[in-house]
Amino acid sequence: MEQAADLSYFSLIMKADIIVQFVMLLLVLASVWTWAIIITTRIRLTKLHAQAADFEKAFWSGADLDDLYARVREEANHPMAKLFVSGMQEWEQAHQDGASANRIRDRIARLLDYRIEVETEFLGRGIPGLATVGSVAPFLGLFGTVWGIMNSFRSIAASQNTSLVVVAPGIAEALFAPALGLFAAIPAVVAYNRLTVAEDKYLRRLEKFSEAFQTVVGRETDRVV
Repeated sequence: MEQAADLSYFSLIMKADIIVQFVMLLLVLASVWTWAIIITTRIRLTKLHAQAADFEKAFWSGADLDDLYARVREEANHPMAKLFVSGMQEWEQAHQDGASANRIRDRIARLLDYRIEVETEFLGRGIPGLATVGSVAPFLGLFGTVWGIMNSFRSIAASQNTSLVVVAPGIAEALFAPALGLFAAIPAVVAYNRLTVAEDKYLRRLEKFSEAFQTVVGRETDRVV
């Protein structure tokens, strides 16, 4: 009577070909990296939204802009506060330069647009990697499948035995690699879509604040100039 094949996950990994083991290792590392990006990015965006809400509350509280500027310019530790500080600094510098009202508005608008672009690069770090994992991981798993099937056929040819004991381990090994690929790819694709939406939402929030700030500063400029 033929002995039953050991098809446990550990056994499949340990008995796999070195190439398949390397593919599995890459997929496991990709999965760990994916979840690290998901968790850190979600925490960062949640914190940024909370900081933005607090700052918007202070901005619309009716307090004098100079007073708010004095409070936050040394501790601008999030994008919205940095936008405000940069805008106020440019406003002061433009007045010192004797610029016209239209020139002041133009300088502030261009500076804030640039600052938003800078913050976009900061916010988006790591997210494109999720798209890479989501698209590449299934193909890595498929490569492991093809390689595992090839090894199974070689084993069958070498043993001249087509019983399940000979065939099953190789087939199971071949199917385990794409399973790992999907395990890495599915969360990556879902997280990429959701985090991209969350990132865009925050950027729209920055853009709306930039427009509001320019409107308020424009009124102050018309009153002063």
